[in-house]
Amino acid sequence: MACETLRADGFDGLELVIVDVDDPIAAEWAPVAAAAGAKVVDNSAAFRMDPDVPLVVTEINPGDLQRMPKGIASCPNCTTIVTVMPLKPLHEAGRLRRVVATSYQAVSGAGVNGVEELRSQTLAWARGEAMVPRFFQHQIAFNVIPHVDKFGDNGYTGEEMKLVHEVRKILEAPDLPISPTTVRVPVFTAHSVAVNAETEVPVGPERARELFSSFPGLTLWDDPAQKRYPMPVLVEGQDNCYVGRIRQDLSRANALNFWVVGDQLRKGAALNGVQIAELLIR
Repeated sequence: MACETLRADGFDGLELVIVDVDDPIAAEWAPVAAAAGAKVVDNSAAFRMDPDVPLVVTEINPGDLQRMPKGIASCPNCTTIVTVMPLKPLHEAGRLRRVVATSYQAVSGAGVNGVEELRSQTLAWARGEAMVPRFFQHQIAFNVIPHVDKFGDNGYTGEEMKLVHEVRKILEAPDLPISPTTVRVPVFTAHSVAVNAETEVPVGPERARELFSSFPGLTLWDDPAQKRYPMPVLVEGQDNCYVGRIRQDLSRANALNFWVVGDQLRKGAALNGVQIAELLIR
């Protein structure tokens, strides 16, 4: 791959540009690429909530790419993508009334420093040495941290509010009540999300299994009696999101509990961006 220094005329003659950099750089340079005539797929958070930029999960709302007044399409947050994949078929079948989502997020979601922190602390533990936090707020090895991104004035983190705003935009459900909690766990790759979804029209577990198994990009992996349920070690490296532990909520008649796992580096980021690019090319 030929690497060049970023410059104003560097996008001349390009038809497609995929942007995967920090938000301030994307905010400055994605419009430059679009102005040069390229279709831009942005994997940052810079344009996700811009009403003139479609926020696309290719299996859910590909038609939104028909309207790109700024020439830019956004790829959602990785946790959002994993969570919204099974929510879409439920929303179509029963109309979502309320969603509660708790994420269990792998350290690679925080980048190479997160991976190195878990690796080095695990090795330190094996050698009987002190496990010193350098990147995360606390020790991540053999621990869970209910703190992903910065806390806002409302007590929720930026990662949690991304989940709320982005799911609403993707599903075109601006008033959908969503209660999020995001947690960092000592797993290298693949985010897991425990979801409670309440619908206006009842959707039972068996119907949900039918919906999930027929939805593109989802793999049904749900047979607890045979110890078959999604886990990060199973899903790492897979393109699909895996869903299981589907069961009726014991406290609400029209609600289901389920567990969904997706490789956040693939469907949660790179793969979805490439799928958007493929749609734009077609």
